[in-house]
Amino acid sequence: MKTVTFNELRRIKDSLPDGSVRQIATELGLSVETVRNYFGGLNRSTGSKCGIHIEPGPDGGIVTLDDSTILEKALVILGESSHKITSVATDI
Repeated sequence: MKTVTFNELRRIKDSLPDGSVRQIATELGLSVETVRNYFGGLNRSTGSKCGIHIEPGPDGGIVTLDDSTILEKALVILGESSHKITSVATDI
């Protein structure tokens, strides 16, 4: 599991080039709405649950990600695969 602030998760999503959400969805066999929901989208009726849990707090709150695959794909697209995001911590 990983944790990240909500604002950092949105920053990553907003930094993605056009078409990246669709690319991630296609590569992982998910719907586009599921990937959008992962990044904090609100369309729960058409996208499936994506294993994120949001708790109120500073910087938009804390998001716990059950599976960081979508986040990792986004970071690769951004060229940040080796970049350490200061607000992300890995729990073992």
